[in-house]
Amino acid sequence: MDSGDAGRLAGVPVARPAMTTHFIDRSENDLYENAGFRVTPLSERVGADICGIDLSRPVSDNVFEAIHTAWLQNLVLRFRGQHLSDSDLVRFSGMFGELDTYTHPNPLEEDPYPEIFIVSNITAEDGTPIGQLGADAVPWHTDMSYTKKPPKMSTLYGIEVTAQGGETGFLSMYHAYDTLDGNLRKKVEGCLLKQDDGHVADGTLRPEFDPDDYADPRTSPGPQHPIVRTHPESGRKCLYLGKRNFSYIPGFSLEESEVILDALWSHAIREEFAWFNEWEPGDFLMWDNRCTMHSRRAFHHASRRIHHRTQVKDTERPR
Repeated sequence: MDSGDAGRLAGVPVARPAMTTHFIDRSENDLYENAGFRVTPLSERVGADICGIDLSRPVSDNVFEAIHTAWLQNLVLRFRGQHLSDSDLVRFSGMFGELDTYTHPNPLEEDPYPEIFIVSNITAEDGTPIGQLGADAVPWHTDMSYTKKPPKMSTLYGIEVTAQGGETGFLSMYHAYDTLDGNLRKKVEGCLLKQDDGHVADGTLRPEFDPDDYADPRTSPGPQHPIVRTHPESGRKCLYLGKRNFSYIPGFSLEESEVILDALWSHAIREEFAWFNEWEPGDFLMWDNRCTMHSRRAFHHASRRIHHRTQVKDTERPR
């Protein structure tokens, strides 16, 4: 069954393309110029380059305000040519709020930066991975939607990057909502989506969980978030789909839920709407986890890739 069939079975067509280009107005330009940097959009719907900022240096309040505005407007910001220490990464990310902490797969005796999550396919001499996520493709998702309060922002800093493959893609969920067919929009407005907390984005069950508890998405544990959420800062509505596998819309049969979710996802993740970052060493990306989805293309397992990531906690649940 293709995506068109899914939409017809749900009683709606799937999509109607539209343009949602963000144009920088004069007041924004003045804000950015006064802060000493330029903002250049990277695509019609999501992403912008920030030029003229060295994030290894302390950021003043007015510069932070301008970066924050550019982030809200463009959803994903890229700072090229950065030379960041772990302390720089933690300091700048921490300006946006409290950071999540992690237990690393290859821990040091004393870990000075538990706020940094290592994304890498490299293993130590004893075969232990130094990071996580390997070299395989990572499907479209929103970070940690399986938690009650998913992070509001994620960042990723490229230290060693691949010459080919490993591109990170981004989609605007504002655009996905704005272009959603009206009948489908009415069907899901006010509906909740249960986000199974046992499976990762590719559908693999986390090893610490009992498969029997997660065999049926209708009864498996996990929080419920609105399919259409309102961004707490912009006030705009967007789709909030989290991850595709093992999700369920309460109030519908499992079959009906799957048809609706297939229609939503086939519309939301159309790659002609996406922007992909082709990584260069020193790229620093930060994205709004509340209104975007992202993915990663696979790369050759023999290539070396090391990225350091941080996540900023949110203070409220999606609503």
